[in-house]
Amino acid sequence: MSSDFDINWVAGDPGQMQVQLAAGSLDVGVFGAIGLATLARKGSEITLFGPALNNHGRIIVKADSPFRKPADLVGKKIATQPKTTETYQQARLALSLIGIDIERDFEVFFGPPTANLALFDRGDVDAVIVVEPTATRAVGSGARELARIGDIWRDGSGSSAAPFLVGLAANKTWLTANRSIASSVSRLFAAANGALQDNPKLFVEHAGEMGLRPKEATAIGLLPVRLADVYPTEWDQSVWSAIDKQIEVAVKLGLLDAVPNRPLYDGLALGKA
Repeated sequence: MSSDFDINWVAGDPGQMQVQLAAGSLDVGVFGAIGLATLARKGSEITLFGPALNNHGRIIVKADSPFRKPADLVGKKIATQPKTTETYQQARLALSLIGIDIERDFEVFFGPPTANLALFDRGDVDAVIVVEPTATRAVGSGARELARIGDIWRDGSGSSAAPFLVGLAANKTWLTANRSIASSVSRLFAAANGALQDNPKLFVEHAGEMGLRPKEATAIGLLPVRLADVYPTEWDQSVWSAIDKQIEVAVKLGLLDAVPNRPLYDGLALGKA
């Protein structure tokens, strides 16, 4: 799918991107529901307007470890991403649904995925909560996937919807002034995600661009099976209801003070804006 506008990609970590978006130095970024709800409660007008990624957090343990379920890790050392990331916040939310408080029940080490994996490989932690494709890299090297955060969320919340992680986001002022461009960006992302779903072999073809080396053949071969459902194509009521559900549960569990006084999303389905 081609576009009638230019995209200038700005590299950076999620926290940096969110600061830039909030400051207005970026037009479009990505945000998750929990982090955005916190900002919305403080007056931010950043609004979700399209699909980006489903939750792809995985709990990884050694192949020969005795752990079989998340509860087995209580009291153990866990590495995960920083507290400000949506990956961490959603892991905390999902695990809370099955009676696990990350901060109370684990000895937690915070850091970026590659650093966490290094701790795990050295045996300094018992498990790691890590995102793709780093999780597949670990599995390809002989580690075992204990659980998926998205599955824990589905089971604990009773929701059948895809486990939303982040969506395209922009300040409401920019979104209103550039509605046509925003809609085109949203449809472009949906089309790209759809191409990955329709032809998962694209993950193998572009494994190098995802950071995997040719010698990691086992991990590369696993990518089509493990990553296709990470990339959503829908932006409609089913997604918005999933976002609302996350906020509802987060408030109920005390992870958010209250529901924001405005919707976090634009409410305009793809092709309707």
